[in-house]
Amino acid sequence: MLLVECSGIKKYFGERLILKIDNLKIYSGDCIGVVGVNGVGKTTLIDILSQRLEPDEGLVKLHQKAGYISQLELPDNKNLSNEIASKFCVNTIWDETMSGGEKTKFKVAAALEEGNMIIFADEPTSNMDMESIKLLEEKFINYTGTLIVISHDRSFLDKLCNQILEIENGRIKMYKGNYTDYTGQKMQERTRAGFEYKEYINEKKRLEGVIHKVKQKGQNIKKAPKRMGNSEARLHKMGGQKQKAKLDKNFKNAKKRIEHLEVKEKPKEQRKIQLNILESNRSYSKVLLEGKNINKSFYNKIIFKNADFVIENGAKIALIGSNGCGKSTLIKMIMENENGIKISQSTKIGYFSQSLNILKSNLSIIENVMENSIYSENFARLLLAKLLFKGESVYKKVNVLSGGELVKVSFARILLEDINMLILDEPTNYLDISSLEVIEEALREYDRTLLFVSHDRHFINVVADQIMTIENKKIKLFKGSYEEYLYKKSKPSNDNKEIGEQIIILKNRLSEVIGRLSSPSKDDDIEELDKEYQKILGELKRLKEE
Repeated sequence: MLLVECSGIKKYFGERLILKIDNLKIYSGDCIGVVGVNGVGKTTLIDILSQRLEPDEGLVKLHQKAGYISQLELPDNKNLSNEIASKFCVNTIWDETMSGGEKTKFKVAAALEEGNMIIFADEPTSNMDMESIKLLEEKFINYTGTLIVISHDRSFLDKLCNQILEIENGRIKMYKGNYTDYTGQKMQERTRAGFEYKEYINEKKRLEGVIHKVKQKGQNIKKAPKRMGNSEARLHKMGGQKQKAKLDKNFKNAKKRIEHLEVKEKPKEQRKIQLNILESNRSYSKVLLEGKNINKSFYNKIIFKNADFVIENGAKIALIGSNGCGKSTLIKMIMENENGIKISQSTKIGYFSQSLNILKSNLSIIENVMENSIYSENFARLLLAKLLFKGESVYKKVNVLSGGELVKVSFARILLEDINMLILDEPTNYLDISSLEVIEEALREYDRTLLFVSHDRHFINVVADQIMTIENKKIKLFKGSYEEYLYKKSKPSNDNKEIGEQIIILKNRLSEVIGRLSSPSKDDDIEELDKEYQKILGELKRLKEE
């Protein structure tokens, strides 16, 4: 069933044409991932498709009821049923004091409860921990309607999508399959483009060679000798004219064929970023950083209790855990060198924080990244170009940049400094997938120590060789990739079995309470049932974190 159709769409920002869509049709049952670099017009597209934004030209038809999930806007429905709220482990009433992840889950729950045939979602996994992202995946997989989602979470796009819509230079192109299928098709396109460019250049050179030979032959046609008789001279001249006419025809044909050749652009080279760090900056300590008997609490909430950890030289560690477990707290304790934290004297830390406070707003991009750089400006420009700051754009002042651009410049600045350990707190927020892949490439090549916090599973799997978790107020370290960590975690331990049994019991009781709240008898105390409902939700959340 046709749900959305549009034709002749044009949208301008000022004089700049952001989107030009000749035709687009979206049918029921599809899950479409919308991808493209920051600022390309992804949000503008779904705003137009959902009829929240008028195009400057063209027609949009929305044939069914649609829901919209946005990070910036409040949900239309601010009251959820107990059943849907329990499934998402959120309150039944919208509350501004909820965390970013809880607010997103509430919006998703509201959109699903409203019975929408189409849901437009703009970065629905932002601010969510991994458990919440998995929950979201599960709910969307079971959703029978059509989903159009903008996301930089490649694992999320792989799990859900059967089509990828790419926006590039204002035009759209649809690819069948999930995100991995899309990247494979893009690679084939680049390979084909490279082959076609080579064929075009070879044919152009061949025809130019033909023209050059024709010119030479034309110059070599001899005039009649002075001693030759008139009749012989006429015959010689006629032969020369015929030869010249034939050469002219060949010349014109070759020129015409060059003019009619389909011009093929040279594909952009995918240059690798290699950080050739000076040997003098290397630390030879076996352990760069460690913590012993760490304790931390806020008000009545204990974050760490007699926790220990060790970070060895050369390790690439992903620090993961649920929202509020203490990841950013631990990073802050390290940077402030609090009690229990010991840092090797040879350790030089570069720190990326979500506050983006390391940039100087009055300086340009290139001035910021070169201020403490140990690399040449040419290398800095290469890194910036890979992050889509090309040519004259490196002279833009930092105070006019978007959030995603600020993240990229901050990352480039830190990466170019005289350091031998990187600490990154959520470096993947606000980045498009292309920029994420550039940063992944740089960090894979980085041969020093790395500690980073991220909820991006693909990013973690590609970069990390160790996984650090915060569990029950302790810090645990697993030596291995994220996939290996998940495999080990999936094997049930006795503790996990006991927790699983408790969760089953609580879920059964929760279903009973929801049933009684939905259809109370005259003996039921609604207020007490609601208190029990909230208590069970809290206990389930605690057990799931464990």
